[in-house]
Parts: sequence; C-alpha cells; structure tokens
Amino acid sequence: MSTSAESGFPYRLIATDLDGTLLRSDESVSQRTRDALAAATAAGAAHIVVTGRAAPWTRHILDDLGYNGLAVCAQGAQVYDAGEHRLLTSVTLDRQLAGVALAKIEAEVGPLYLAASRDGLEGEVLVGPGYAVTGKLPSTPFTDASDLWTAPLNKIYIQHPTLTDDELAEASRQAAGGFVGVAMAGAGIVELLPLGLSKATGLSLAARRLGMKAADTIAFGDMPNDVPMFAWSSYGVAMANAHEELKTVANEVTTSNEEDGIAVVLERLLG
Repeated sequence: MSTSAESGFPYRLIATDLDGTLLRSDESVSQRTRDALAAATAAGAAHIVVTGRAAPWTRHILDDLGYNGLAVCAQGAQVYDAGEHRLLTSVTLDRQLAGVALAKIEAEVGPLYLAASRDGLEGEVLVGPGYAVTGKLPSTPFTDASDLWTAPLNKIYIQHPTLTDDELAEASRQAAGGFVGVAMAGAGIVELLPLGLSKATGLSLAARRLGMKAADTIAFGDMPNDVPMFAWSSYGVAMANAHEELKTVANEVTTSNEEDGIAVVLERLLG
C-alpha cells in the first residue's frame, strides 16, 4: 500500500470529533463525508474518532459506519478498539477528589444539576433531578446523590440553573481546577474529568499504538474540549458551527457539520 505522502495526501492520521463535526444533527454521517474519508484511507491515511462521548454512547455510531479502528472516547479517558469491541485503556475519576471539587464549585455558584458517566464498556450514564440530557442517548435516573459514588466513573456532568456553559466552566476551573479537569464539550455539557486528561492525551496514546505522531495528524472539531487536540495535532480545522474559542486556535475554518465540512477539506487535500 502506498503511504499518504507518496499518494499526495499530506497527513497519515485524520482525527475527527463526532458531535457537531463528523455527525450531522440527526447523528448521521453524510455519504459525501463517508466517501472522502474512504478516499483518504485508500490514499494511506488512518481515520480515528476522538470524542467526548464514553464508549457505550459511541459504539453504535462506529458500528453503523463500519468503523474497525481505534477510537478515543470519554474526553481521552478511553481508547476503544471498535473492531474487537473492547477497551484498551480506561482512566477513572478519583471519586474523593471529585466530591471535593463539587463541594468547592457549589460553594461558589450554588447547587448544581448532576449527571455522571460510569466506567466500562456497559457503563451507564446516571442523571439526577433537573439535569437536561441533550439528544436521545440512553440514561438512568437517580434521586439520591450517594448513588453517584457507588461505582467507578470517568466523568461528572454539571449544569447550573442560571449560568451559561462558559460561565459555569470558568467558575468551576477557578474553584476546583486543582482537583479536576474541566471541559466544555457542547451545549449544556460541562464536564469534570481526571486532572490532566484531555483529548490530546488520549489521541497521543492511540496514535502511538498506530505508529503515528502529532506531525502526521490533521484534526477536526467544534468545541473548546477540542483545543488540546488542535494544540497536539499538526493542523486543526474548526467547523463553521464551532465555538469561538476553538476557531481562534484553528489553522482553518471549514463549512459546518451539516454542509460536509470534513469532506470539503479532505477533497481539497486529495486534489
């Protein structure tokens, strides 16, 4: 097989976020985007999904795509082998630190609405009173907050009755940034993560398994949680629908996820 450099495609690794990037609003991937990714992989590049979703919320999408490679899930906490349907790595949140972090954030901003993602391939997402789940993803309600801490977690989701996502993320960093990482992954999705974890840490692990480096990588994304992935990658492409924070650090802004933004760039690079 020819390498991507020999075939004229300048990158060996294409890292794509899912929501707001690879996926359209109905969670489908357009035929044009599928074709562009297939052409890039035929030219010697590898495609890797890098998503904030934990593996249980990612598997069905990868299966639908016929995707058999590695995927970075849960904001970098999990490296998932889609072909073998198994987790290769999984980092969990220290529940004691997370409890301290929540208390510190609530001391600053008042009561929060909570949800949490349990570790593992079958890990449930627990959703507490008042927390608004985006989309139609499966979740399990809880009423007693102590239920949150009964099994290992890879993240906690927080919402606030009046603060915007940006305000809540910033207040959380100020109050608890020494205990947990804080990521903003989408509308209504502010997450508390293991300290130091990001999409970049997960992507670097997965890339190493594939024998690839940051210099080989073009990345596509739409939210502030993609900033570390752009910083790690050789070239970062923000979607037209991206958060301004990501657009300011991107090498390029393409069309939106609804308008085949990934395909637009790949087709140009493929010539």
